[in-house]
Amino acid sequence: MALYSEKVMDHFTHPRNVGSLPDANGIGEVGNARCGDIMKIYLKIENDIIVDVKFETFGCGSAIASSSMATEMIKGKPVSQALELTNQAIAEALDGLPAHKLHCSVLAEEAIRAAIDDYNKRSGKTTETTVVEG
Repeated sequence: MALYSEKVMDHFTHPRNVGSLPDANGIGEVGNARCGDIMKIYLKIENDIIVDVKFETFGCGSAIASSSMATEMIKGKPVSQALELTNQAIAEALDGLPAHKLHCSVLAEEAIRAAIDDYNKRSGKTTETTVVEG
């Protein structure tokens, strides 16, 4: 049995939405000190719709695949739907991740929430969306 699914390998070798957005109005950056993965998500939101999204990820194949899949899942969606995206949904969309790589999908979820938090702050909204787990 292969360690990674075909979808993980596809999103790792052919990532979607890579790069930065100079006109982003929401930027979120998160990292995991344990594994060294760093994700940065750029959002362009108009009328509460994510019209464009890009990512820059420094990390393993699972981190890159999770970033790529997550951006595909929120592009063109209302912010409210993007906030409903869970790390489990990202992992399922990739046809699973090895247990020791599930933190990569968590980082993707956290980066999206951080970018939406940044957007809310820039646009004067006071709602914080980040879920802090303790």
